[in-house]
Amino acid sequence: MAVASATGTILAQDTLSALLLPIWQLLIGGFVLLALVASVRRLARRGPSRMTTGLLVTASVIVSLALVGMLLQ
Repeated sequence: MAVASATGTILAQDTLSALLLPIWQLLIGGFVLLALVASVRRLARRGPSRMTTGLLVTASVIVSLALVGMLLQ
């Protein structure tokens, strides 16, 4: 069903994408969560020294992205 706006344009496609948007966000979030769990599990099996290195690299990437975000703001 098409919905006409005040200007007379049809917004059916926008309405459909607005309904589907949360589903796609949940699906993508689920895949990211699965990848994160798999990578942390593999890293934990490799031992404490690899785990420490992985955490340090991850922390440095997070800090770098935060700084870039602040500088570009």
